[in-house]
Amino acid sequence: MLDKKELIYAAVRLIPRGKVASYSQIGALLGNCNLRRYVGNALHENPSNEITPCHRVVNSKGFCSGSFSFGGPDVQRNKLEAEGVTFTDGHVDMPKHNITQEDFELISAELGKIK
Repeated sequence: MLDKKELIYAAVRLIPRGKVASYSQIGALLGNCNLRRYVGNALHENPSNEITPCHRVVNSKGFCSGSFSFGGPDVQRNKLEAEGVTFTDGHVDMPKHNITQEDFELISAELGKIK
């Protein structure tokens, strides 16, 4: 059984390329959307962005993290743009790139297999 941080990392690894999820959505995948701060702290400690692409997690309005764990918001934005994510007025075009309900359900099902 994975601990909570490992479940967060597993959920983030399941976000499709070119899509994003919010901290609250990752918390909801673990059963509690109010875990958003815990999710943020766990991603701040992410040991490898190559394995766990935490750049795909943004706030609910689509803004990038100002955290130095990414090297700053420009690095996160550049990684997202390299995956085809578009920005409007400085934030991710959430209607276009946020995970869909179908994505959420697929990620949830995969997490259920490893919990």
